[in-house]
Amino acid sequence: MSEFLDQDIKFLPGVGPKRAELLNKELNIKTFGDLFYYFPFKYIDRTKFYKISEIHSQMPYIQVKGEIRNLKTIGPGNKERLSARFFDETGSIELIWFRSVKWQKENLKLNKEYIVFGKPAEFGGNINVVHPEMETEEEKQLNPAGLFQGYYITSENMKKMFLNSKAINKLQLKLIQLAQKKINESLPAGLINRLKLTSLENALISIHKPENTINLKNARFRLKFEELFHIQLKILALKLNREKKFKGFNFEKVGFNFNTFYNDFLPFELTGAQKKVIKEIRRDVNRNIQMNRLLQGDVGSGKTLVALMTMFLAMDNGFQSALMAPTEILAQQHFQSISKFLEGMNIQVGLLTGSTKVSERKTLHEKLKSGELQILIGTHALIEDTVVFKNLGLVVIDEQHRFGVAQRAKLWQKNELVPPHILVMTATPIPRTLAMTVYGDLDVSVIDELPPGRKPIETMHFFENRRNQLNNFLRQQLEKGTQIYVVYPLISESEKIDLKNLEEGFRHISEAFPNTKIGMVHGKMKPVQKENAMRTFKKGETKIMVATTVIEVGVDVPNASVMVIESAERFGLSQLHQLRGRVGRGAAQSFCILMSSYKISTESRKRLSTMVRTNDGFEIAEVDMKLRGPGEIEGTQQSGIGFDLKIANLGKDSDILKLARNEASEIIDTDPLLQNEENKMLRQNLMSAKQKDFDWSSIS
Repeated sequence: MSEFLDQDIKFLPGVGPKRAELLNKELNIKTFGDLFYYFPFKYIDRTKFYKISEIHSQMPYIQVKGEIRNLKTIGPGNKERLSARFFDETGSIELIWFRSVKWQKENLKLNKEYIVFGKPAEFGGNINVVHPEMETEEEKQLNPAGLFQGYYITSENMKKMFLNSKAINKLQLKLIQLAQKKINESLPAGLINRLKLTSLENALISIHKPENTINLKNARFRLKFEELFHIQLKILALKLNREKKFKGFNFEKVGFNFNTFYNDFLPFELTGAQKKVIKEIRRDVNRNIQMNRLLQGDVGSGKTLVALMTMFLAMDNGFQSALMAPTEILAQQHFQSISKFLEGMNIQVGLLTGSTKVSERKTLHEKLKSGELQILIGTHALIEDTVVFKNLGLVVIDEQHRFGVAQRAKLWQKNELVPPHILVMTATPIPRTLAMTVYGDLDVSVIDELPPGRKPIETMHFFENRRNQLNNFLRQQLEKGTQIYVVYPLISESEKIDLKNLEEGFRHISEAFPNTKIGMVHGKMKPVQKENAMRTFKKGETKIMVATTVIEVGVDVPNASVMVIESAERFGLSQLHQLRGRVGRGAAQSFCILMSSYKISTESRKRLSTMVRTNDGFEIAEVDMKLRGPGEIEGTQQSGIGFDLKIANLGKDSDILKLARNEASEIIDTDPLLQNEENKMLRQNLMSAKQKDFDWSSIS
């Protein structure tokens, strides 16, 4: 970027070694550039002044001019505080300091004009300001902060060392004074001209010291675009590199197994979405490049069937397939459903989990090594060194965000000659903007249709006062032969209370439905107890299952068509959607009832109303990201693409992201190696980023 920005932060006037150490420890600020890229979280207009008579405690902040006429310390020793009476021509307020009492007492002068800035509060009928910012008119003139003053997040440790937001602001102003004509451009001139972007130097100065709203808007756009553009360029370059570096097996035959299953054993007509995805996969595995595809689809959309048909392509070309799932329940479910699909076909499929017996394990290993076993389904037990394939050609990873990157890598390395094709599946809908970033180096397929005969789940939100109405509805459903889930939250911080609520809920339901067999399952139970409870529910012996979120993934009971979620306001949108996906597996109309107290936050209301309004997992994921931010979305932490957004917001800046993706794509298409003169800086940036990041892109 520039030598200026690479300078050690301790050399900035006003920092020094001790403050530099603190900035590094608390905010990871090591250089001038790190400080410049530490952006304000909000701005306040410092041009407006109030009269003391106008001030009330509901104001977010106030700025007044006046004098201190009375200064005194109150309280003993370590609880000492400083109180000042501050006057203007309309009245007075109290200023209070609990920290730095000695320093403030020595430096504040009576009957001298100050500008006071802070948050007003009311105590005992009087207005006060705790820890106000104080400066003289002369100091304000020496350090003009622009029309808006930026506010920076700081820690308690920093505040103890007088490194509060105001101090950070002063450091930024010093940096701006030193930075004139020293910041090199980081984007090609053609791109800057085409998009009419402000220069990097102007953007960095204006983000900290904006002169007006247009100035600030242009700076934010430039910095957001640049941040997203560099991420997209990195992802597209990684994808191009992987396609060149890793050749894939060529599954050119669509042979006996694929055609026999499609013509004679397919239990129902494929949806248009499934057919489209299979075409995309066939194209991938027939071009001598390793497939690296993400398959997204809601629970019950038919992802497993698509994976099986991809396995047939592998078999028809002489290769074995592996499917790895995050839990034993899910692995067993895949094994059962795939075995059912394969009934009548001469294909061997095996199951390997942590609880597989030693004797069975030995037989599996032998059959796998000889090639007799064509499909192996399992948990992380698949990555053990003792598991050796004869010719692994396809790896399917289900709910891949539940595995660490290194775990996925071990499975990927099970074929030493050529890496197997990778199909990653997830039932957690990923917002399109997030998919472009976190999974931007994968090709993405989406199954956005339900299989034939499935009806959309009807979702309702009931407040606690409709409990009797709910119970009447549940009785009607039980009379129809339906089974019911009742799910309670289990949050680790309040586990004891939650378990108590679950047990009380079980008691209330038992009282309301005395002639109905009711089961209970939660995470504190032993695995055998959980398995038995779920088995009796699956067989239809238990009619109501009271549970925590342990049933969120991997339980398939087609006869269960009612899901009641208690204290629904305590769940995230993604989790609510996953829980709802446990019903709607059969042909009957299914229902999801969200129970909540009447007093819930605005955000909770929005979550619940979104669930009632739509069954579209992708729309839900977009709303979820806007409410919570991208860092909270499941799976992003282990994605393998490192990005730390400093100013862009994937929930709100989707238009800028699309623009950045298009521009990066155009540059990579026309100059894949970034050798053109104006793209050399981009190449240098990529090389520098590559040294910092481990390249996991080849293993999804």
